[in-house]
Amino acid sequence: MSLAVLKSRALAGMDAPEVTVEVHLGRGLPSFAIVGLADTEVKEARERVRAAIQNAHFEFPASRITVNLAPADLPKESGRFDLAIALGILAASGQIDGKRLGECEFAGELSLTGELRPIRGALAMCLAARGEQRSFVLPAQSAAEAALVGAATILPAASLLEVCAHLNGRQALAPWAGAPATATPDYPDLSDVKGQAQAKRALEVAAAGGHSLLMIGPPGTGKSMLAVRFPGLLPPLREDEALETAAIHSLGGGFRVENWMRRPYQAPHHTASAASLVGGGGNPRPGEISLAHHGVLFLDELPEFERRVLEALREPLESGHIRVARAAARVDYPAQFQLVAAMNPCPCGHLGEARCRCTPDQVARYRGKLSGPLLDRIDLHIEVPALAEGELQGKAAGEASATVRTRVTAARAAQLARQGKPNNRLATKEIDRLCAPDAAGAQLLKQAIARLGLSARAYHRVLKVARSIADLAGAEKIASAHVAEAIHYRRAAGTDF
Repeated sequence: MSLAVLKSRALAGMDAPEVTVEVHLGRGLPSFAIVGLADTEVKEARERVRAAIQNAHFEFPASRITVNLAPADLPKESGRFDLAIALGILAASGQIDGKRLGECEFAGELSLTGELRPIRGALAMCLAARGEQRSFVLPAQSAAEAALVGAATILPAASLLEVCAHLNGRQALAPWAGAPATATPDYPDLSDVKGQAQAKRALEVAAAGGHSLLMIGPPGTGKSMLAVRFPGLLPPLREDEALETAAIHSLGGGFRVENWMRRPYQAPHHTASAASLVGGGGNPRPGEISLAHHGVLFLDELPEFERRVLEALREPLESGHIRVARAAARVDYPAQFQLVAAMNPCPCGHLGEARCRCTPDQVARYRGKLSGPLLDRIDLHIEVPALAEGELQGKAAGEASATVRTRVTAARAAQLARQGKPNNRLATKEIDRLCAPDAAGAQLLKQAIARLGLSARAYHRVLKVARSIADLAGAEKIASAHVAEAIHYRRAAGTDF
């Protein structure tokens, strides 16, 4: 046969659309062309495939070879099509049996020796075909990741020769039979942090309702320690959430099987660009906010980030997703992350102490780097003060993360039973119906609006935080004490600037 047809998959945002790989051997001067909106990495497959076929002791045909990757209007990138192209050439030239090509989907990058190298997005490929009972021939290093999608049959292979032997019926590839990933995530424990009872309480409230949090305090007070322990307070990931999270990390090539069921924790440096935070590139890839999906995005030294970088957070904080638009593609990524940020009260960090030499103008400029609309979208603003001498020298004696997580999980379960989502995702009509306080609480909130000048957004966020505080207490009705605590988190540390 002079024509072979195989199936593979491309990557387009969170989706992995099916790609038909058509290989034709025609008459004419020897040539090798790849068409179908292939980028440079895909076109370079010509040299990899040629060397791999020859080093696997097959004959590279001296024909006019045309490889078409359909659909033609779908961008194709990376070396994931190497294996399918090589098999297509061998089948079209009659060197392997092409009758079984339709049984599987193929993906893998070839080395010059014919060995298979791992690919990005193996899990995303299998997730896209979930429910279709597909079989995938993948590099052995990508098999454990892809096998997390239970419905897929994974046939791991180490080389082009092994795949050819399977298709010729000489030695079948054994389906992946590795042990499923069942490791229990191990997070740093909250009990390691000395003092800071108010900050720990705020972390618990934020974890219960999925709220964003800003910590303000001088250097060395434990802000970073608290942030890195925050994922350990969140409820365990559900399987569907874990698959979504793993698929996003798989798209960037950063997924590790040992991190299965672990809440993501992304902490980019303050020199990060807007594209690295929200995603981008010629072929868009997920940014830090999407890699933190169902987890935590920690921004330390918040005012040191470029303002346009911080402003890019405003939309995903509200919507829970991000659309990356480029000339060649538009992709949507989920971004249901919890923002935890930290900052100093002034440039030197010691505002109010004798050693502080910051002028009022310097403090104003430092704080002015954070826009009002961004601060308005952060639910809890808390102060993390310096520890007293006794607390610093004493032993840490706070609650363990597991204890707090039990209360948080119960509160989150109540929210899912009541409205099907965490409190921070409630819409305006749902807030009016589910977050109405009692008479005393309503009066207190009315006074707060007048005195603090709360915006409509801040008003609704106070109600959602109060609902989370009530859920932690197991209360059906929001009382004045719950409202008072929620209001305190809006005006703490003087962040109403």
